Amino acid sequence: MAKASLPDLKAQYNDLFGAEATGINRAFLERRIAYKLQELAFGGLSQPVVAQLDALARAADKGSTPRTRMRAQDRPIAGTRLLRVWNGVEHSVTVLQTGFEYQGRPFTSLSAIAKHITGTPWNGPAFFGLREKRS
Repeated sequence: MAKASLPDLKAQYNDLFGAEATGINRAFLERRIAYKLQELAFGGLSQPVVAQLDALARAADKGSTPRTRMRAQDRPIAGTRLLRVWNGVEHSVTVLQTGFEYQGRPFTSLSAIAKHITGTPWNGPAFFGLREKRS
């Protein structure tokens, strides 16, 4: 496949998927073709995996994606209080089921709270000591 011309890759894509290639990027075409060949040889995704991917797609459509929300395994348990002293003032945040509470106000992320406290952008989990410092 690495020696195939771009028109040959597009033709192979069309044969395998029954549609014109949507991208002209060689690496994209090679990966899609390789995946389809593996799928034909070894079978596709299992039903539980397809169901999990569908659930993730529905969540992403609602704006809840791994990039915008703290991963569940990294998130403290609801009811946990996070404390941070900043410029001599102690700040307390309560972890809620679907976000965080600071000074009686709901926030969707720790980063938003950290920015509210400091006035500058921060990584919220790092600000509240939930992430290890890089060496």
